[in-house]
Amino acid sequence: MQNAAIVILNYNGVEMLGKFLPSVIGFSTFQVVVADNGSTDDSVLLLLRDFPQVRLIRLESNFGFTGGYNRALDLLKESFDYYILLNSDVQVEQDWDVKLIRFLEENEKSAAVQPKILSFQNSGYFDYAGAGGGFLDSLGYPYCRGRIFNTIEKDENQYDDSMEVDWASGACMAIRSKVFHDAGGFDERFFAHMEEIDLCWRIWKMGYSVHYLGTSKVWHVGGATLDRTNPWKTFLNFRNNLLMLHKNVKPSRFAFIYLTRLGLDFLAAFIFLVRGSFQDAKAVVKGHIGFHNMKSKSLKSSEHNHVDFLGSRNSRKSILWDYYIRGKKTYSDL
Repeated sequence: MQNAAIVILNYNGVEMLGKFLPSVIGFSTFQVVVADNGSTDDSVLLLLRDFPQVRLIRLESNFGFTGGYNRALDLLKESFDYYILLNSDVQVEQDWDVKLIRFLEENEKSAAVQPKILSFQNSGYFDYAGAGGGFLDSLGYPYCRGRIFNTIEKDENQYDDSMEVDWASGACMAIRSKVFHDAGGFDERFFAHMEEIDLCWRIWKMGYSVHYLGTSKVWHVGGATLDRTNPWKTFLNFRNNLLMLHKNVKPSRFAFIYLTRLGLDFLAAFIFLVRGSFQDAKAVVKGHIGFHNMKSKSLKSSEHNHVDFLGSRNSRKSILWDYYIRGKKTYSDL
């Protein structure tokens, strides 16, 4: 087995570390590293006092998911062949990490793989973040096997397989260290959310593949740092999704997608308003404004070669149409 590090990024997550780190230490084979993103709570004190076997990397401030991981992994790149990126609010089982690394060892063209991600709170059901592997439809909307929008499937062993996916979840992802760094790491303009999809897209461009492995399981709390109903998360999701598409899709196709998305996203804002969520409606609008501000300053769609898999392979032309018009609420129905 090659060298691997389980790297947990922490920001003010002392409660999550105290609750879940013992299972990670107890059920894992590889070195556990916690990169603290400038926490102001007692996270560092807890780690130094109760978990001396964990390697601690202390960052001077909160660089977000993207910047925190980039800085931490840059310090580890000479020491490990593989990283397993793991959220601090994840329960694991015996050999979960060995199965992921063995898969990468046995599949040379696979650069990243995620396990089956189940809900910690809602026993027996998939988790919102990643579930059974992620896809993008032709308009860039993400969805998962096991979770489409807010419909979560019960785990009945229907996704105990392994398969190619468009993207692996940042909640738990094993990745080759060389590929991570050769790809440029996470794009720090994202700060948080959608950054793993953008990274996986670049991995595909490099000629590698991304996989899901259903025989490895973890249980994710979700929303421990930022609840998915938080308007700030709404803003990041809408802004970053547009950034990702602008980077990776040919300009001519992006123009068509953006015009379509403009109508659909503002329809979403209207629905937020009707439901009484003014802050979320405002976040959608701010997401589009933020995208244009960032695009005009630094982001050029010609930065990278284009490998366009939107709506291809196992993914759909329009998950919105399938879900809301055709009534296909689960991946199994598609």
